Amino acid sequence: MERPLLVVLSAVDPVAARVGELWGDLPATGDHVDGAPVRELDPGVLVLRRPGPHIHDERLDLRLPPGLAALRPTIVFPSIHRSERSVPCLTVHPIGNPGPRADVGGAPRELVPTDPSRMAAALRGLSERARPLGLPVSYEATHHGPALGLPAFFAEVGETVEPGLSQPAARAVGETLRALSPDPTDRPALAVGGGHYAPRFTDLALGRRWAFGHILSRYAIAEMTEASAREALARTPGAEGVLFARTDDADAAAVRNLGPRLRESAADRRPLSESTPTTRGGPASSGT
Repeated sequence: MERPLLVVLSAVDPVAARVGELWGDLPATGDHVDGAPVRELDPGVLVLRRPGPHIHDERLDLRLPPGLAALRPTIVFPSIHRSERSVPCLTVHPIGNPGPRADVGGAPRELVPTDPSRMAAALRGLSERARPLGLPVSYEATHHGPALGLPAFFAEVGETVEPGLSQPAARAVGETLRALSPDPTDRPALAVGGGHYAPRFTDLALGRRWAFGHILSRYAIAEMTEASAREALARTPGAEGVLFARTDDADAAAVRNLGPRLRESAADRRPLSESTPTTRGGPASSGT
């Protein structure tokens, strides 16, 4: 049985709220979390509404009812994307703090388990739906909380999307999450190097059968420990090894002896009907 997807909708997040509106009233499963019913969107896709911000919903996995927790669902947070550069985009990113700070939720040097195949499917689904909106799509590097023990990721809409595009952009996120179809031929890997926005790894996931779990930016690996780097690899399930954005990224002390070094061309190409723009942004994001 495939693990379920648990979509968490924050009442204070405009993208999550819009996705919830689009989905409407859903049947309850009988399970509850802190009194809120777990609802079913489709077979294998569950929905939970939460009152607070996603980034501070720490240890949500420990609040799940035992039967649901035993299935080890992948948790996904539809969210607004806030950045220092105010880049309009649709993004997907893993969760955790690779370095010694936890300024935006989570815990220092704690990385959340990833679901590479579903993250790649989300990126590709957003790519298809972003084309008519004229929005770039991108992975982001691992950053911020909440701290969780189950696989999880964010799917986001850039905060500077024009008002006329904001609802279609949120709809693109909702439709993508509802129809996630992971590719069983994808090859999971840890991604290392590059900036906060990860155009190289985005291009590889869209153009080849790579599925990345944790994505460690060049800035992050400069302050990571070897133990944190090993945790990033361990929390990328099925990872065959490491793909580096640039040759010199492999020289960073934390990742120098991390694992097998993979070649980009090792994964087969995926057929693409059209090219999709990626986001080439700055080194840091100030929010989600």
